[in-house]
Amino acid sequence: MQSTKSMKILGGLAAALLLASALGLALVLNPALAPGPLQTLLPGLFPAPAAIPAPVVATAPVPVNANATANATANATADTASPATAPDPAGPAAPAQTQPAAAATAQRSPALALAPTLAPGVAQASPVPAADATSAWSPGAPWNFKTYHEAMRQSGRASNLPEQDFNALESRKAAAAQAIERYLGRRFGQADPGVLRAFRELPREYFHYDYERKQSFASNSYEASPKPWAIGFGSALSDYLGQAYMTQLCRPRPGDTVLEIGTGSGYQSSLLSRIVKEVYSVEIIKPLGTEVARIYKPLGLTNVHTRVGDGYFGWPEVEGGFDIIMVTCVARYVSPELLRQLKPEGRLIVPIGQAFKRGQVLYVFTKDKEGKVHSHKDVGVYFIPMTGKIMDGKS
Repeated sequence: MQSTKSMKILGGLAAALLLASALGLALVLNPALAPGPLQTLLPGLFPAPAAIPAPVVATAPVPVNANATANATANATADTASPATAPDPAGPAAPAQTQPAAAATAQRSPALALAPTLAPGVAQASPVPAADATSAWSPGAPWNFKTYHEAMRQSGRASNLPEQDFNALESRKAAAAQAIERYLGRRFGQADPGVLRAFRELPREYFHYDYERKQSFASNSYEASPKPWAIGFGSALSDYLGQAYMTQLCRPRPGDTVLEIGTGSGYQSSLLSRIVKEVYSVEIIKPLGTEVARIYKPLGLTNVHTRVGDGYFGWPEVEGGFDIIMVTCVARYVSPELLRQLKPEGRLIVPIGQAFKRGQVLYVFTKDKEGKVHSHKDVGVYFIPMTGKIMDGKS
């Protein structure tokens, strides 16, 4: 009898794990409270502290939202899961400490993200047009309803976002910018003016697009409770608080050259491009990387360079290396290739830990003038895994 009960219990646990994996859901973590209790969107599992919305850090087969479903169709309402940024309450980050450079590497894997909420009758994307002589927009120029649709057209994507909804986004954007300023103030003592300016300048709704289903979901941008949104091929647009946090953490400066591992939606590289000199971004998912490479020109972002490849190897052709390297997926250790391409006095930000497990930590690696590498723990996080060369020899 006892054996039968044990078998039933084990069978139930296995079924629950399989269901969680199939759903591909994410944990919602709160950097403002780290180290603190785990907050999820599924009531009853963990206490949800009352605090400002926090960035989500990644995707994993873990329950997050009772209303979410992995098999969401075009008309389904679903919260998503995917890469982003935030402390993990499960494993409070230890005090800052220096570690050997050898004990650490990174690249990313397709996220198990859910489909975004799409407006009824969203248009399918049209074929990518021939290169336009001029960009639809340039940073600092007025951004309006007509410009939005022209930029979408030039990027080979379609959207029937109504003008009324577009106008509503502008007021939501102002509220989101205020939320970012308060959030960064709590995390860093003061929000970086350059990060705030870049967020206010960039039209985030332009990046709300599902590349696998070829549908826009721009009307969901600047949501009051920040969260990641699925953009197809297992990837996602990370929540805006998480992206703002990562951006300020790397301390970007106007003359910097930056390498991003994991292009995703292209929003993070675009955000950085408004602050630094040049941005290079590598995406391992070919269909996504190919499509996203077309979104920069319509916005007049001429200092962003992309390629499809394994981020483990960085971008060695860039002479002189990088002032900043940002990895947006959890790695088992730090790629020696990335450390090699980091300039003296440069900063490499990378989540390190085991895939789909708690205890991941966001590390900041720095290289001094003599070339010696130091590292310190920033916060506990939870990210989707890096794939490619980094997975060699995985047991």
